[in-house]
Amino acid sequence: MIEKLLVANRGEIAARVQRTAHRLGIGTVAVFSDADSGAGFVHDADEAVRLPGTAPADTYLRGDLVIAAALATGADAVHPGYGFLSENAGFARDCAAAGLTFVGPSPEAIAAMGSKVEAKALMEAAGVPVLPGVTVTAETDLAAAGERIGFPLLVKAAYGGGGRGMRVVDDPAALADAVESARREAAGAFGDGLVFLERYLVDPRHVEVQILGDAHGAVVHLFERECSIQRRHQKIVEECPSPAVSEALRAELGAAAVAAGKAIGYTGAGTVEFVLVNGRSAGSAGEFFFLEVNTRLQVEHPVTELVTGLDLVEQQLRIAEGAPLGPEVRDATITGHAIEARLYAEDVTADGYLPATGTLHRFDVPGEVRVDSGVGTGSVVSPHYDPMLAKVIAHAPTRTGAARALGRALSGAALHGVTTNRDLLVGILRSPEFLAGDTDTGFLVRHDPVALGAGTLSGDGHRHAAAAALAAQASHRSSARVLAGMPSGWRNVGGAFQRVTYRLGERELPVSYRFRRDGLDLRIGDEPLAATPVSVTPDAVVLEIDGIRRIHRVHRADGVSYVDGPDGSVALHEVPRFADPNAITRAGSLLAPMPGSVARVHAAVGDEVTAGQPLVVLEAMKMEHTIAAPADGVLGELRVTPGDQVDSGQVLAVVEEPGS
Repeated sequence: MIEKLLVANRGEIAARVQRTAHRLGIGTVAVFSDADSGAGFVHDADEAVRLPGTAPADTYLRGDLVIAAALATGADAVHPGYGFLSENAGFARDCAAAGLTFVGPSPEAIAAMGSKVEAKALMEAAGVPVLPGVTVTAETDLAAAGERIGFPLLVKAAYGGGGRGMRVVDDPAALADAVESARREAAGAFGDGLVFLERYLVDPRHVEVQILGDAHGAVVHLFERECSIQRRHQKIVEECPSPAVSEALRAELGAAAVAAGKAIGYTGAGTVEFVLVNGRSAGSAGEFFFLEVNTRLQVEHPVTELVTGLDLVEQQLRIAEGAPLGPEVRDATITGHAIEARLYAEDVTADGYLPATGTLHRFDVPGEVRVDSGVGTGSVVSPHYDPMLAKVIAHAPTRTGAARALGRALSGAALHGVTTNRDLLVGILRSPEFLAGDTDTGFLVRHDPVALGAGTLSGDGHRHAAAAALAAQASHRSSARVLAGMPSGWRNVGGAFQRVTYRLGERELPVSYRFRRDGLDLRIGDEPLAATPVSVTPDAVVLEIDGIRRIHRVHRADGVSYVDGPDGSVALHEVPRFADPNAITRAGSLLAPMPGSVARVHAAVGDEVTAGQPLVVLEAMKMEHTIAAPADGVLGELRVTPGDQVDSGQVLAVVEEPGS
């Protein structure tokens, strides 16, 4: 029996595993980096051990430190979560050698599936259809290999997943650079830069099957998950069951997944991933090809839990204790439909979904939905780790019902302080193509993410700006020492306008208002806004406009008014009356789009550069981001070197006009 469990992970999954362990009466130990010292999962654990440093290679990827922490606290088992050491066969062996139960498959099964190259060979031998590919070594003739496989092809990390170390290549001339870039990213994320080439199917469906295996030789499947909505090869919306899978196809997929599990003697929870072609339309038949086996718990496991009623972490722990699969697993059925959306700290409008950082001044998701999160109000989102904030999951009798419930919960969420992909998720969930079940991995290619995520704000933001200004006025008056109940600027002979200007995206919204005997005189710019204030407090403003009452909740932090209402959510930045001369940057300045570290510099001061030429490569949240020259010119200044840590908005370099 497991008495004390060390969770060798962080954030959302660490908190998730701890919840089940506590429910089962198992003590927990957390490990944490310096960046995570104040995180919720650390506070919730019974005991916690510091791993000095912030980089994954110095902390969560240090298996020796994790095992030492387990032994020091008297833990008798280790749960690796997902990512980091979860699919590291050497770590699983080291746990066993230290007398610790590894909550996962055997080291041999991990090793067999840890290399996607070896896994494909094993599956091919077992009769599972696979895609053609080749492993890249020092001797590989890339041109010949690319010609043999055909274009487009995929450069893919042999170890790890999550879209890291992955590049789609259409042009043979770009293959060498793609391989080198994928190698670097894979080495940084997984500690191994081995990559392989594989035939790339254009816009297939991504369908995976959950399996459970016990130590007595039994392997069962718990149906499929649809994971086709992806950006940068990383899933953002998942569901169970798949709208494209018929009962007959479900049986085929399940049988193939069970066969894969039995071929490697699988124990614990795992996922067999497939690509499904000729199956875009909901319910259509299609052929499938083996993609990989994830020898761990998947990020999207909650959708399977909600439709089966099973706790997969509990099943993992029982299997690790040697228990056979129970009847609740063997006889599991699908009840209803579940959809999960991954809420990321990222700017969808920026090129490449740039990760966002900062402090979450408020984090609240309403509604009858499940929220698996590693953050809360007051959490700091750092540049050191994956930018996922939470998974929000809805379960309903029908797929449409689940999509509606999830869309409403996300649209009504208070997410203040950090830019998120919330609007994109709501746009996806409410799009006709998604609601029809006609989705594939090309969904966010066919649909512009910026346009798709622009529909949550109804109107031009004028109502939100008015609410922000009136809430601020109420806040000022509530803190006044005299006449606190009197509107600011009030005069018995007519008051002067109170003025404030907000910035919403690229637009400025000047608000002017004054309270008169006959009501509120309110203007946005030069345009009057006929509004009757029903209720005005520092936290909420109810305005009646054209006979319609709306409540807008207002939260102010760091000079920003976050306004949430039935017509959308906005962040309004108050524009100072007087410009700060120190904030003015030189023309041609290249600014860091987010905090991170400088990975590489591709030019030197005095070099002639051309528009679009890569100059600096930043690394943040385990992804690389290239900063390119904005125009032809000469590199006049270079203010960073490899290894430097930079903040968002910091000047990295300055490109000057020739001869300037």
